[in-house]
Amino acid sequence: MSPLSFDLAEAESLLRDADPVLARVMDLHGRCRLAPDGVATPFAALAESIAYQQLTGKAAATIYGRVLALYHPRRHPRPEEVLATEDERLRAAGLSRAKILAVKDLAARTLDGTVPTLARLRRLDDEEIVERLTSVRGIGRWTVEMLLIFRLGRPDVLPASDYGVRKGFQKTFRSRGLPTPAQVLRRGERWRPYRTIASWYLWRSLENPAGTA
Repeated sequence: MSPLSFDLAEAESLLRDADPVLARVMDLHGRCRLAPDGVATPFAALAESIAYQQLTGKAAATIYGRVLALYHPRRHPRPEEVLATEDERLRAAGLSRAKILAVKDLAARTLDGTVPTLARLRRLDDEEIVERLTSVRGIGRWTVEMLLIFRLGRPDVLPASDYGVRKGFQKTFRSRGLPTPAQVLRRGERWRPYRTIASWYLWRSLENPAGTA
């Protein structure tokens, strides 16, 4: 696990002062337990994200496990290995044709430098990363936001289009209907510069205090 690059106690204190309603959710669920997952390369993280799109976790894990098995014993394939793999083999592993096109475009853009190295990625700001990575086929803003939160541990990311964040917002702030991303972003202005932590608590608000959905 990669450590957070900011002071979690300070983030929680600022959020409590900025938003008393969110503070009640924070009291209910205790200390934030966000712990970014280390990843060998941005290519590996994004290839996995592509494979998981529009699938349940179990089905996606099965398919991606078959993809990884094509490159055993390597833990993650290299971009050049993916480009050299026949589409039929990836299709047999369970990737759709659209996902094969996406993962191969990701591989090509990793090799040409469009997708930065992890060291370079860490030096870019959030919007620069979004701009660079959404140029890859099959990768939208939400996918990059998940990378920023769960891989890089960036402190100020608010995935306003995420259904769980919007549903958590609806429950926390007792909205009549599912809020629009614009409504979430407006409220989120008071959570800066720690909107990632606020997002984590909105997800948690959909669970009971024991953590059971």
